[in-house]
Amino acid sequence: MLLKELIEKSGFELLSGTADKEINGCYIGDLLSLAMSKVQKDNLWITIQSNINIVAVASLTEAGAIVICEGFSPDENALKKAIEEEITILKSEHSAFEIAKIIINNM
Repeated sequence: MLLKELIEKSGFELLSGTADKEINGCYIGDLLSLAMSKVQKDNLWITIQSNINIVAVASLTEAGAIVICEGFSPDENALKKAIEEEITILKSEHSAFEIAKIIINNM
C-alpha cells in the first residue's frame, strides 16, 4: 500500500519525508536496540520514542516511516535530522494498538 493512501485514511500527520512510497508491514516497539534488529525494509515503525536516535534506527533498518503514537512529537533535533536524512516521520494521536488495527484494515 502507498503510504499516502494510509495517511488519507488514517489522519496521520506527515512531519518529514515523503508519503510517495510503498509500505510493507509494521513493527511496534520502543526499545531502540530491539527495533534495530526487528524493523524490516519498508516497514512502518510504530513507537512513542521521539528523540534523534529514532532517525538513526530508521536509516539503519531502511524503515518506510516512523509513526510516533499517543500524540508525542519528535524533538527538534530529531525532526531536523529526519529532514536532512529524508526519513519519513508521521504523528498520530492513536495508540500503537489502534494504529496497528488501521494498518491491518487498510493493507
